[in-house]
Amino acid sequence: MGSTSHDVDALAPGAHEFTVGGVRQVYHVAGTGPVCVAHSGGPGIDWAYLRTPSLEEHFTMVYVEPVGTGASGRLDNQDDYRLDTYVRFLDAVVDHLGVPAVYLLGHSHGGFVVQRYALAHPDRVVGLALYDTSPVTGAEFWDVAMAGLTAYPLRHPDQPEAAAIPAAFQQAVTATDDEALSAGLRGALPVYFADFWARRAEFVPFQAAVRAWSAPAGAQDPTPFDVRENLGEITVPTVVIVGAHDFICGPRWAEQLHDGLKDSRLVVLERSGHFGHIEQPVEFTEAVAELLRR
Repeated sequence: MGSTSHDVDALAPGAHEFTVGGVRQVYHVAGTGPVCVAHSGGPGIDWAYLRTPSLEEHFTMVYVEPVGTGASGRLDNQDDYRLDTYVRFLDAVVDHLGVPAVYLLGHSHGGFVVQRYALAHPDRVVGLALYDTSPVTGAEFWDVAMAGLTAYPLRHPDQPEAAAIPAAFQQAVTATDDEALSAGLRGALPVYFADFWARRAEFVPFQAAVRAWSAPAGAQDPTPFDVRENLGEITVPTVVIVGAHDFICGPRWAEQLHDGLKDSRLVVLERSGHFGHIEQPVEFTEAVAELLRR
């Protein structure tokens, strides 16, 4: 499903919107250089956390507001917040931009979207940055994540607030309204960093700005996500970026991605968790920009 019309200024700096099947799709443009479309995670998280000004020195960054979040429109049926829906809306954005092919950056759940997009539309992709993501979810994926979550307070016995992190995470995953979800995510956010407490003053503004929407976050896609057997079909240059301390999309999943891809470089950010673009922005930017030289 494409956009309703092409916008001659589709890549002008600032916010843009168009409609996809009657649903508003918003995206934001900043920077100069080859076009890189960035898809944020969640699902349901506000796009702004992923903005990376240092990347905008290398790419014309296009930050998508995924359907169901922020200023983008809502779907009539919550059950429609599925991976294939996000892929369809992403394809509409790429089509709307009016360029033959783009780089894609997918973070976390956005990485699932980008992998599926690259498999479905190989001719539209120049290169991929798969950032703190995985080629598979399911029981083992969640068992590993929950073990990391449970162990978190034990790793920070000197931080009384760390004891509340697992409960805040549970609040987020069970929330049925936007405010409860956003508050739960803000409360759980330290577990997503390599060492939140040591750099607390630096990270608190990021934490305070986190916003999320419960409809897409609460939607359960009945289709299992597992593209491991298909990764070899992706032939464009790819960088797989992972934080060494990421509890939810950690190195074991990045290594599976790297091993399955034809032309992949694995970059482990040794002092990062799930937000390397905030924790190690210089190294993160270099890892993505290196795609331009391949």
